[in-house]
Amino acid sequence: MSVLGSTALCVALACGALSTVCLFVGSRLSERRGRIRFALNAGGYGAVFAALLALSFSLLLLAFCFTTGDISLEYVVFYRSDSTSDLAWLYKLSGIWGGREGSLLVWAWLLAAYNSAVAAKSAKAKRSLDGVALSVLSLILTAFISVLVFSEDNSLFAALDPVFVDSAGQLTGLASKWGMSSLLEHWAMAIHPPMLFIGYAGLTVPFAYAIAALVTNDPSSIWVSRCSRIALFSWVFLGLGIGVGAAWAYSVLGWGGYWGWDPVENASLLPWLAGVALIHSFIIFRKRGTFRCWTVLCACIVFSFVSLGAFVTRSGIIGSVHAFDGDPSSFALFLFLSIAPVALGAMGLVLRRKSFSFGNEKGCVAESIFSRDVAFYFNNLITVAFSFLLGYMTLAAAMPSWMPFGGQTVSAETYNAIAAPLGIVYCAVIAVCPLLSWCKTGWRQFLRRARVPGICATVLFAALMAYHVSNLIPSYEAALSGGGAVAEALAARGPSWYYNGLSAVGFLVASLLFFNSIFALRKRSEYGGGCQGGASRAARALAVARERAATYGGFAAHASMALILAGLIGSSMYVTEKIAYLDYDAEKDEVAQGFQIEDYTLEYKGKLVTVESNQTDLFNTVYFDVYEGDKLLATVDPSVQMVATTQQQHYHASIVHQPLEDLFVVYKGVDSGDGWSFALDVRVNPLVSFLWAGFALLVAGSSIAIFGHRGVSLPKTTVR
Repeated sequence: MSVLGSTALCVALACGALSTVCLFVGSRLSERRGRIRFALNAGGYGAVFAALLALSFSLLLLAFCFTTGDISLEYVVFYRSDSTSDLAWLYKLSGIWGGREGSLLVWAWLLAAYNSAVAAKSAKAKRSLDGVALSVLSLILTAFISVLVFSEDNSLFAALDPVFVDSAGQLTGLASKWGMSSLLEHWAMAIHPPMLFIGYAGLTVPFAYAIAALVTNDPSSIWVSRCSRIALFSWVFLGLGIGVGAAWAYSVLGWGGYWGWDPVENASLLPWLAGVALIHSFIIFRKRGTFRCWTVLCACIVFSFVSLGAFVTRSGIIGSVHAFDGDPSSFALFLFLSIAPVALGAMGLVLRRKSFSFGNEKGCVAESIFSRDVAFYFNNLITVAFSFLLGYMTLAAAMPSWMPFGGQTVSAETYNAIAAPLGIVYCAVIAVCPLLSWCKTGWRQFLRRARVPGICATVLFAALMAYHVSNLIPSYEAALSGGGAVAEALAARGPSWYYNGLSAVGFLVASLLFFNSIFALRKRSEYGGGCQGGASRAARALAVARERAATYGGFAAHASMALILAGLIGSSMYVTEKIAYLDYDAEKDEVAQGFQIEDYTLEYKGKLVTVESNQTDLFNTVYFDVYEGDKLLATVDPSVQMVATTQQQHYHASIVHQPLEDLFVVYKGVDSGDGWSFALDVRVNPLVSFLWAGFALLVAGSSIAIFGHRGVSLPKTTVR
């Protein structure tokens, strides 16, 4: 297995290097050297597909080892799963990307898959633009594979030392305790990393095409049309991976939250935020012919953030429970890829300033700040500025002490204090955008468009404020009066008038955003007639359908942001938490009193201790009936898991979901200090269901919009 896997990686490395050289040289040769150009292109395209085959073989070989229990490879022994659940097959497969080396292979395989998709789409035309883009992609792929081949720290197919295997073929010593953490044996965590990697790998394609546009001196929108669908597809998967990871953190880790501003969490958010700016830049570039320079630079920024995220996760310079152990090769590779893309993009724009300058943009220039053009500009400005700020704050702990926040780990309260108002401003911009026209918007026109959605938004805002006053503010005041760390954290985020006022403004913006987006869905696309003259009726119909899908999907995604905003306000700003110990009589198996939090009462029903069939996992589960007033809502079963091999314990929460709030119950074991007692940590998380519903709508709307991204740009328009 070791020899086969290593050989396949070497073949993939050779193919990547060959395709890089052949495609770049072939794309730069003149038409007069047709035969040489054809031979180089043919060899380069063939090498692209060969690299995918070689990496596929490596991946399948690793999958075979994990699923069959082959322990000949050290990596397999480190990340194998001994789960016996119905999803054991999935957990065994997830060991492939459980470690630094395997995740790098998966990322490289996805890069090769995207390269092959681009090559298959452009094989007939063989334009210089596509050739240069493919050579850039192949160069990045070659760098990834080089780390796996030449770095001893990333030796994926290293054989297991025989000292760890006894005469019966069983693992002994430390190796018998190696394996996947039981926390990762969850469906969400099993699919979370590959979803992120699909996004990371796909966002390399816009960067490659941006560099290709600069190299070939092509300022048209062709490069955008070639990669916009892949960019949106990748961005959706990146967001899906972030959301699934948040769901896992909420349901598995037992701390009651879904986002803790951990450095690795921030690392995944950076390219997603910058990707928002890139996708909107693509839209205005194709429809208006503007943002030429910015779109190129934005594609470079997105890829830099992808690499920066990998650098944070793999370099070891930032402490995180989610990070891999650092190694010198990953440190050097991803540090270089974090800096080089933006430097190359900026240098290219300087050299090609005559072609890509603002003066050559043919779209209508904004005549007023009150226009859709300017709204797109602020959309880009806010997301990219926050991305840079977030990246700086994440890396602050590794920076010199003389720099702002240098040498310090930025607290979650600091992140929240910055993100909350900035997020509300951003949502306000996209709330107003559907009401604006290109170039300039008249006040009468704006008020006419805003009248009906404004009335509906007022009704929704009134309902949200009633809930705010009756439920959220009392919980906030109770938390402040309770004192302790929770009260200190709330006080650090500003005085009460600011804190509650900010949430009220957020609810207003969410209401406006939701109904402005919903009413915008009813409008026909302004670009519905966009199809080149002479096209068939079927082609015209398809063009209209695609453009409508892009428009409707986009506005559905905007409406989802309203739900997400409301959910974030409730579930991050107004959480009620209570920690208490319930006196327990072991002989009678009963507790002396119930547990009360807000309108909920928990009454003890019993406990159960079970041992999994793998004989390593012990679960201590308690059962409580949950009442809201006199109404029985559900029975919760929080548990503590003890892993015998590692002596670690994990808390598994039990959640009661309601339309407007969740009751989150965590059992933290038995305290025997002054007699036996159950330790319970219970939270009420308001409006968290809005967050999950908004996330689902965001994925659905963005997925619909993917269909609308066609390969040929529609004609520009000056419709107001």
